[in-house]
Amino acid sequence: MKVLLIEDSKIAAPALIGALKLKGVECVWAKDGARGLDMAKREKPVLILLDLMLPRISGFDVCKKLKTEDATWRIPVVVMSTLTDDESKERAKEAGADYFIEKPYSLAATVDQILKFLPKAD
Repeated sequence: MKVLLIEDSKIAAPALIGALKLKGVECVWAKDGARGLDMAKREKPVLILLDLMLPRISGFDVCKKLKTEDATWRIPVVVMSTLTDDESKERAKEAGADYFIEKPYSLAATVDQILKFLPKAD
């Protein structure tokens, strides 16, 4: 079971990846939106964690592309962002985001939220 994290923070990303790894979740990391789109198609993750403020392509545009491409439209997208105003949340929802987690966040609580989006092992 693989999760794709699209996040440009060199502090937040390793912390989240490490916390997910402790829960047995494999996580791959893209540091910008363009790489994230490529990795989503190549890695076929079961979940995508997406920052909105990214270099090259914004998280809003990444989400729109993910939700309109045959290879990725079914993958749930959880947005994780400091853009917590109502307009940004609505834009993320319109782009196809399945859930929104506000930054800064509690790492333990966020990992618990993320685990709820993962398919249950049979």
